[in-house]
Amino acid sequence: MSNERRVVVRSLRLALPVVVLAMLAGCASPTPFKPADADDGFGYVDQTIETDRVRVAFAGNSVTSRQTVETYLLYRAAEVTVERGYDYFLTANRDVERNTSYFGNTTNYGGLGYGRYGDPWGYGGFGGIGTTDLRPIDSYTAFLDIKLFKGTKPSDQVNAYDARQILQNLGPSILRPGDARG
Repeated sequence: MSNERRVVVRSLRLALPVVVLAMLAGCASPTPFKPADADDGFGYVDQTIETDRVRVAFAGNSVTSRQTVETYLLYRAAEVTVERGYDYFLTANRDVERNTSYFGNTTNYGGLGYGRYGDPWGYGGFGGIGTTDLRPIDSYTAFLDIKLFKGTKPSDQVNAYDARQILQNLGPSILRPGDARG
């Protein structure tokens, strides 16, 4: 391979991850408030534990903030409460998981030995210099167990939430599929 070709190949190897990341960042948008589907797994899921107990979860993608994930979780808990004919809920077993993956680039220079890169029959070399540039990318999944009740929310229960008030107060901040924000 000529030196000019090596320079072009090395430049493309260095530039490709940057171009891919820029394309992904341009196309990516936060997970909207929607049921989770098999395509991406992002959105909300409900699981009935008992007639008046439900586990609610919301999973966001890597551009959905933790605060948004927790807001959507609380909003979904309020929706479930009203849909099932209840007025308020008590929370229990609340948790947020952070999932971290890494995106980056590794570049190696030099080294001694013989054989070709990627050649399974070649022999590896030794020495050389390499750089690794990895960036963490976080996404969040929040879980909440709720117990549903009818009537007026007790004022002495700090874990009690009025479902209709939540729907009214958080509703304007909920991004649904197809909503344009910018």
